[in-house]
Amino acid sequence: MTLRVLTAARVLVDEAVTKVVAEAANGWFCLLPRHVDFVTALVPGVLVFTTRAGAEGVVATDHAILVKCGAEVLVSTWRGAAGDDLATLRGVVAREFLQIDDRERTARSALARLEAGVVRRFVELEGRA
Repeated sequence: MTLRVLTAARVLVDEAVTKVVAEAANGWFCLLPRHVDFVTALVPGVLVFTTRAGAEGVVATDHAILVKCGAEVLVSTWRGAAGDDLATLRGVVAREFLQIDDRERTARSALARLEAGVVRRFVELEGRA
C-alpha cells in the first residue's frame, strides 16, 4: 500500500507501507493491504504505520479524513506533524490539536447560531407552504 498524509501546506508522509493503525470516533482500527476500501473520519491523535522495510513511523493529526481505495491510503488533515518519537508527538497532539483557542471557539459558536437560524427559517417557510 502507499500511505500519503497531506496537510493544507505540505505532504507529511508518502511511503510504501504494510500496515496503518489509526483511531476513529468509534475506536482503533488497522488497515492491511487486502483490507476492503474504507472511508472514515479520524479523531485528533496519532497514526502509526509500518514501512515495507519494517520500520515504524508515527504521524500526529488533527481531525482528519482517511480514505483507503485499492492500494492507496490517503489521509487529509488541516494540521499534522510527522516524527519518530511517539512521546513527543503525543505532546504535540495534547498541546496543539486538542485545545481549542478562544477565536476558534467563538467562530464555532457563531457558526452554530447561523446554522440554527437557517433551520428555523426553513421550518417557517415550510409552514407557509
